Amino acid sequence: MRLDRFDLNLLIALDVLLDERSVTRASHRLHIGQSATSSALARLREHFSDELLLWDGKKCTLTPLAQQLQDPVRDALLRARAAVATRPGFAATNAQRRFSICASDYATTVLLGQALVRIKAQAPGIVVEIRSPQRSALETFERGGVDLMIMPEPYLDSLQHPRTPLFEDTQVCMVCAGNAQVGERLDFDQYLAMGHVIARFEDERAPAFEEWFLPRHGRQRRLEACVDNFSTLPFLVMGTTRIATLHRRLAEHFARHFPVRVLAAPFDMPPVVEAMVWPRYLDNDQAHLWLRQTLLACAAELPALQQPSSPTPQARRQAKA
Repeated sequence: MRLDRFDLNLLIALDVLLDERSVTRASHRLHIGQSATSSALARLREHFSDELLLWDGKKCTLTPLAQQLQDPVRDALLRARAAVATRPGFAATNAQRRFSICASDYATTVLLGQALVRIKAQAPGIVVEIRSPQRSALETFERGGVDLMIMPEPYLDSLQHPRTPLFEDTQVCMVCAGNAQVGERLDFDQYLAMGHVIARFEDERAPAFEEWFLPRHGRQRRLEACVDNFSTLPFLVMGTTRIATLHRRLAEHFARHFPVRVLAAPFDMPPVVEAMVWPRYLDNDQAHLWLRQTLLACAAELPALQQPSSPTPQARRQAKA
């Protein structure tokens, strides 16, 4: 199909070529031979009167025009895909749709687990795929790789897409229920003296908490163990004198299922605001709107945050044992 004498099929090739910056890799994604991909690139160069891709030593770079084209071309294709997927009206009970959500195991435990119960009851034909955030999560989102992302608000500032807050949380400390070295309260010196377990994602050199903590207190925590998720934290605290600093809602969830107890952190920290962001081309999609409204409704029903309670009698007996 042509638009103003331009073959619209070339837009797909252009999007992949600009993303991969390699004819070989682009041909794999397009499921066509390298010669066909090279031919598409030649036609694109002729149309735009620009090289688009330039060799710089052993790597390929984008020309200034190619850089200008990258976002508009991708946005046009994503909007086209959304238009093609549109159906007349939306009825949750008989909807058939698959959504991919990028969210941590923290957001999944606190919110998405309950949300999926509601989705199953109201829209049994909707399938939700939950993906853990990777280092390239924002890039994947911009490429249309996920339909919705749930992350702390500061991580989303670079995105030019609609978003809305879901819920707030605060930071608390979690220790083993039988840790006799910790009483009902924790002071700052004791906090720093303990061995810490942290959640550090992929190969980032320092998690956001460390970047916040060190400049304000001038001292660093003594790290004894690192994991790439939140769900493993109680297993690295149980039976030890280690401590973990984590979201209050998640810590309280762990305290209901594991022999751990929750204590107030011996310092003040701003609350964490978890927000959801979605591609602008899906803003008016009725099925996606229903999904967002469902998540907002579930978030509104989360219990209000409470101060960490004193240890239970069972925890006190374990501490004295």
